Amino acid sequence: MSKSKNSSGQKNSLRDHPPGSGQVPTEAVLGAGGELHQNVSAKIADDDGAAFLTDNFGHRISDNQNSLKAGERGPTLLEDFVLREKIFHFDHERIPERIVHARGSGAHGVFECTKAIPGLTKASIFQKAGGTCPVFVRFSTVAGGAGSIDTPRDVRGFAVKLYTDTGNWDLVGNNIPVFFIQDAIKFPDLVHSVKMEADRGYPQAASAHDTFWDFIGLMPESMHTIMWAMSDRAIPRSLRMMEGFGVHTFRFVNEKGEGKFVKFHWKPVLGIQSTIWDEAVKIAGADPDFHRRDLFEAIDAGDFPAWDLGVQLFDEAFAAKQPYDVLDATKLIPEEDLPVEIIGRMTLNRNVDNFFAETEQAAFLPTNIIPGIDFTNDPLLQGRLFSYLDTQKSRLGTTNFHQIPINAPKCPFHNFQRDGMMQTLVPTGRANYEPNSLVEAGEDGGPRASPETGFTTFTANDERNDPGQKLRIRAELFADHYSQPRLFYRSQTDNEQAHIASALVFELSKVTLDHVRARVVSRLRNIDEGLAKRVAEGLAIDLPEKAKAARAPIDMAPSDALSIQKRAKDMLKGRKVGILFADGSDKAAIDALKAAIEKAGGTAFLVAPKVGGIKVKGGTLKADGQLAGSPSVLFDAVASILMPDAAAKLAKDGAAVQWFMDAYGHCKTIGHCSGSQILIDKANVQPDEGVVPVEDFMKTGVKRHWAREPHVRDLA
Repeated sequence: MSKSKNSSGQKNSLRDHPPGSGQVPTEAVLGAGGELHQNVSAKIADDDGAAFLTDNFGHRISDNQNSLKAGERGPTLLEDFVLREKIFHFDHERIPERIVHARGSGAHGVFECTKAIPGLTKASIFQKAGGTCPVFVRFSTVAGGAGSIDTPRDVRGFAVKLYTDTGNWDLVGNNIPVFFIQDAIKFPDLVHSVKMEADRGYPQAASAHDTFWDFIGLMPESMHTIMWAMSDRAIPRSLRMMEGFGVHTFRFVNEKGEGKFVKFHWKPVLGIQSTIWDEAVKIAGADPDFHRRDLFEAIDAGDFPAWDLGVQLFDEAFAAKQPYDVLDATKLIPEEDLPVEIIGRMTLNRNVDNFFAETEQAAFLPTNIIPGIDFTNDPLLQGRLFSYLDTQKSRLGTTNFHQIPINAPKCPFHNFQRDGMMQTLVPTGRANYEPNSLVEAGEDGGPRASPETGFTTFTANDERNDPGQKLRIRAELFADHYSQPRLFYRSQTDNEQAHIASALVFELSKVTLDHVRARVVSRLRNIDEGLAKRVAEGLAIDLPEKAKAARAPIDMAPSDALSIQKRAKDMLKGRKVGILFADGSDKAAIDALKAAIEKAGGTAFLVAPKVGGIKVKGGTLKADGQLAGSPSVLFDAVASILMPDAAAKLAKDGAAVQWFMDAYGHCKTIGHCSGSQILIDKANVQPDEGVVPVEDFMKTGVKRHWAREPHVRDLA
């Protein structure tokens, strides 16, 4: 008998039961109460199972509009199993959201090894250039709930599940290479402090409040990540345009059992790009789903986002020479000291079919590693190895969460684990233990361990460590809390430093406890005196006494790799340009600009006062979005092609004036025709290198003109 069918010949696999064909001919019937019934057409064959609505156990349903009642106006009957199952499922169709990283967006793709490194690791995916495996990636914010906005100032989760031929490898990281704390025992405190305040339930998805900064002010180890979080890294332009990091130091192990330390980097092919704070706030109002929509639409259009996987490889001798501890998750290794070597590329090429089944049920585990990759003694990583497995049982309700398709490996898996809630596999035979001798009786004895090819842990545990001691202690170098924050701040451009200072002023201005504000500024003095003074002046407080450092900070050489603006890629690929037009606009000019943008790899989005067909010179033209609903914050650059009379009319429209004011204020390229001049003047747009005639738009390009910013806003 086939294992895929029962004795009646019926299929017995969930994959054989799709939810419906989606192409079912129906007959519309109005019920006695005027309700619409869409019934299966009489032309449908009785054995066309996918056409018939059923309950979860295959019973066909005759009426999906009315519950069963005792009489036309009588009470509903308890025997209505269709109603009870439908309501029961609805009541339980939401699972507990993640404690952190609740707001997420996911996509499928493929990883390809571009440089084989068999001498460094026995991980199967890195043995041969050209080798591939499927991936699933989930991007997320940290602090907000599942229904919060996409664009708050926050760390972004960057979790990658690689379905390799030797099992799943989950590289669960962030878009910031360092973390707030050094030891996992502090993680509940960190999250409690940054979440909504316990007594009032707000603010949502924001760190600008008392409890977070009270915690930060008392935890100097957090200051490095604070520098990143207050920088433009925490307000990315797109999920497609941010870096990802494994955060921790991991280990490669080769076939000989030799180990090397490794740190993982994901580098976006489109380059790094951010918004600015005013822009991020306005995007939240214009489109709370901005990042989710951007990712979905890019993949849907075939503009597949990609990241190069890079590694920093080093040994214990290198680690011992550094003025920081490589096992400290609040520290990074500057790329100038240890270049990132590119060994692969990940491309996201398919959106999820069902957000809940895939993105929401995806369970990432740092413990999911494959032979050739191993852990280190990083105390934050060690705590995560416990926490993630524990939380999946809470969220997904069963120890069998690995059977959910998005979590299941794409290679064979066999063991003696049985039963449990929501068991969907049907193991056969008696072998649910080992050792056993059932094979001697002709029965299936089950799988067995493989010392040769199975996962083995790297054995050394004596790298500057006495494993014979049991201590609640941190390594001495963990006490340097300020050298790397200083490195990060001093590696930024003047404009980026102003953004960091302004972000700190904004956040601390929301803090109502005077001593908390003063304490944070006192710690900033250990990072940079100029920064501390700027923040103190922005808060209108006296510069507090410098906080005592547990270990004196040192000066490290600035790293251009830490700056967004120094590494900006001024290109149109992956960017979106809004083109404003109205009655009488020149269709040929619009078509030409749109074609040039698309030829350069960008997307042109037509904006007009109305979305229907508008009469223009050369015919009619439909807009992609209506002006009031398509503010310029949604675009990387803008252009306008208008007749003078249309521009004069739009100059009386607040949405049109704001369209240009925001684009100018957010330092974007503005291309405009002579007919738009009255509207440009009304928006107080001043000529500069980024405000150009529309015919020069492609020469100027899509980029930020940061020299403009001091003229449009006061920064700390």
